[in-house]
Amino acid sequence: MGRRSELLADPVDIAVGARIRLFRKMRGLSQQALADAAGVTFQQIQKYERGANRVSASMLARIAGTLRAPVSELFGEASTGMSAIDEVAALLAQPGAIELLRAYADLPRGPARAALVDFVRSLRSAPALPAEEQ
Repeated sequence: MGRRSELLADPVDIAVGARIRLFRKMRGLSQQALADAAGVTFQQIQKYERGANRVSASMLARIAGTLRAPVSELFGEASTGMSAIDEVAALLAQPGAIELLRAYADLPRGPARAALVDFVRSLRSAPALPAEEQ
């Protein structure tokens, strides 16, 4: 039922879940740590983050408090279109994205940052290596 329920998930629930995941990762919390603080299982946090389960108002307030974020930041606008915040949240939800951004921010402004951006852009257009070479 997991995949089927995700296909039927309301776009607002998906957006709220993406924001919870974004703030959790920004705060350096694991799903287990957030679950412990909110009084639920980590599986429930997973379902919230995927939008498979709706987050009640009281749970949203508890999660927001744990994440030191206003409820309004987690809820966002109730629109079905993807906002800029939702787009950034989706990008930052990619594995390694926050670590890469933190490493970038730690670099001094100037040539080092530009070189890193150029390097990552070059990887985007580089041909994929066969599995045995990776």
